[in-house]
Amino acid sequence: MALQQTVEQTVAGLGYDLVEIERSAGGLLRVTIDLPWTAPTSEAVAAGIPEPFVTVEDCEKVTRQLQFALEVDGVDYKRLEVSSPGIDRPLRNEQDFERFVGEVIDITLKAPMGAAAAGQVSAARKKFRGTLERVAGADGAPGWQIVWSDAPEPKPGQKVSKKRAPAKLHALGFVLDELRDARLAPIVDFKGRKAKTQPGFSDIDDGTNVPD
Repeated sequence: MALQQTVEQTVAGLGYDLVEIERSAGGLLRVTIDLPWTAPTSEAVAAGIPEPFVTVEDCEKVTRQLQFALEVDGVDYKRLEVSSPGIDRPLRNEQDFERFVGEVIDITLKAPMGAAAAGQVSAARKKFRGTLERVAGADGAPGWQIVWSDAPEPKPGQKVSKKRAPAKLHALGFVLDELRDARLAPIVDFKGRKAKTQPGFSDIDDGTNVPD
């Protein structure tokens, strides 16, 4: 069985979502997992209840089962790491985009925008950072866009004059098939995202669990 299929089946069988698989130098196999997501209820939002997050115990459970499955399939690796998503979590599917509406994300297009769509943005540009928004597509189906300003961010402690004219906003609509890569922007926000992505981690080397 292929590595991707083995990991997907094992992770899903334990009740988790597979976010990413990476192979690194030195035989490291890194697997990122998350809890299945469902849209929060209005009551949960009103009460300010944070999303549940992957714990060290979750990672250890997946690590033990993966180690057994990979051994059965004869997968060659030297060390296995199972962890929760970091602050630059990849966005892979419609559910991921739905989940992180309102967050700042980084996207890379497969092809440049082109002169017809560029306007005041370079037609050769492929990388963008902006706030993710949900919009209605041309056919009425749900679509996506990011909104950003090219104005420089104020420095810490810098006062911004109330008389200063608002920075011009740009918007770029897209569909998922146009993206080469999409991730949450690695911005540390102690008031918001921290509650969603508390880190869980498990590292196995020669059969030893080492929680971080």
